[in-house]
Amino acid sequence: MACGVFVPRAIHALVLAVCLLLASGSSLWAAEPARRIVSLDWGLTETLLALGVVPVAVADVPGYRGWVVEPALPEGVVDLGSRFEPNLEQLQQLKPDVILATPYQNPLKPLLERIAPVETIAIYEEDASGRDNGNHPLERAIAATRHLGSLTNRQSEAEALIANTDALFTTARQRLDDAGAEAHRPLYIATSVDERHVWLYARNSLFQDVFDRLGLSNAWQAETNFWGFSSAGYDELADAPEARLLLLRPLPSGVEASLARNPLWNALPFVRAQRVALIDPVLMFGTLPASGRFARLLVLTLTGAPL
Repeated sequence: MACGVFVPRAIHALVLAVCLLLASGSSLWAAEPARRIVSLDWGLTETLLALGVVPVAVADVPGYRGWVVEPALPEGVVDLGSRFEPNLEQLQQLKPDVILATPYQNPLKPLLERIAPVETIAIYEEDASGRDNGNHPLERAIAATRHLGSLTNRQSEAEALIANTDALFTTARQRLDDAGAEAHRPLYIATSVDERHVWLYARNSLFQDVFDRLGLSNAWQAETNFWGFSSAGYDELADAPEARLLLLRPLPSGVEASLARNPLWNALPFVRAQRVALIDPVLMFGTLPASGRFARLLVLTLTGAPL
């Protein structure tokens, strides 16, 4: 119905209010912030918590606590199970105002939309060829922070999170510069898959964006997927003998002991030079809270002093 069309007097005031709202450029979401939020993505969950918003339910609570760690997820948040197969019956019973998802959950969207409106927020997204879309996750994380700030009426908290993260990068870079050349060795940042293979993060990754902000060099220059990593064997890491290897916890069960007995591993330059470090979990596919946590872990690992 167009504004100005004849309507019964009883609903004239309501129509007029909606017309004025739309004319002002506001949105109905902004007029009524979402209060009962469900998040099916850990990165969006960590952003909500950083804004002071506790979702009523999230996907895979144990996974969040093991891989994301902070911001801490409060007790009482409902666990909906797998991020790829959430418990739809339980979700319906929660009567959420909005469900937060990312593009990799698009196959679920028709089912989710029967329960509540779905907000799809992209941090990583492939193009039509199935390759990367020129991803810059840090930029997208900033946009997602503002989007969630608007959705929850936490705009000032969103801007504070963005500003505080930027200030943290500035301080972290200064600490690394003060530490000298040893702190600026090229770095491999990897997740262990098994005793022979790793995922290495570079172009398109949140970790690469943080490296760039901190003035650090990535030793892995091979092509990556749109998630920002590529798979490689440990033997492929011998091409940068001056590099340092950072392995993200948690490691698969038994891998650390297996590597200690592996002749190939023990022959690698960074192993012989004792330039291997295990760092605490941080969400490799995360948002601003993960980027800040990663920067702090880098400073601690490379300088020996907390940020």
